[in-house]
Amino acid sequence: MKSGEKVENHITVWLKNYINDSNMNGFVIGISGGIDSAVTSTLCAKTGYKVLCLEMPILQELGQDNRAKNHIDWLKKQFPNVYSHRLSLDKVFSSFQDSLPHTEKRNEQFLSLANARARLRMTSLYYFAALNKYLVAGTGNKVEDFGVGFYTKHGDGGVDISPIADLNKTQVFKLSRYLGINKEIQNAAPTDGLWGDNRTDEDQLGASYSELEWAMETHKNKIPKDHFSDREKIVYDLYIKLHKQNQHKMKPIPVCQIPKEFL
Repeated sequence: MKSGEKVENHITVWLKNYINDSNMNGFVIGISGGIDSAVTSTLCAKTGYKVLCLEMPILQELGQDNRAKNHIDWLKKQFPNVYSHRLSLDKVFSSFQDSLPHTEKRNEQFLSLANARARLRMTSLYYFAALNKYLVAGTGNKVEDFGVGFYTKHGDGGVDISPIADLNKTQVFKLSRYLGINKEIQNAAPTDGLWGDNRTDEDQLGASYSELEWAMETHKNKIPKDHFSDREKIVYDLYIKLHKQNQHKMKPIPVCQIPKEFL
């Protein structure tokens, strides 16, 4: 990223134009304590439109929770158009979990419940969006949204606009430094926060974001694997696997086309 100022201005102008055209009143965004939501909420705040920062903890790890609170406090001190609400979803999630039938598929259940957390948050965001005539601002970055599909379909992937989805994770971190995002967020290992523990994105993905960005660019440019190191071959194969596996998230919902002669 050559100029944080140029990128910031470009995104904020894009946000202003979009909200003007849509005739909406502001933005609502879920604040997780991570770098993506911190950068996205700051950019939304810089538009001057109302920004509702929504905390939605679900049996959350304390460090993530504290980082989210501190970021919101920082934003509110700088921008009078920012306000917040804390919506604890602990009881809702626990009630949902208790209502589920017993299953022996423990691994599949853990993943399903993690995704259920993201979908509960999406439902909450759209409640406030409809209430206030706001747009739900997404926090996905380029490698997550279009590279490995590292998000929950109809969860954190269920948004109205994606301000930073053309920036890779490294670029998001660079922009965060320009914007002055809290150091505790800049220094925290990225995590989706869906498991109630300290597992990181790298733990789940099997590679760092910088490695996956390299693989994404390598795949895009069709660079042959002849001179890859052993680690690069592992990362590249992992990227290809995830990219193919998660195409259902990245492509439009399939529609069964009925032949005209049948109608």
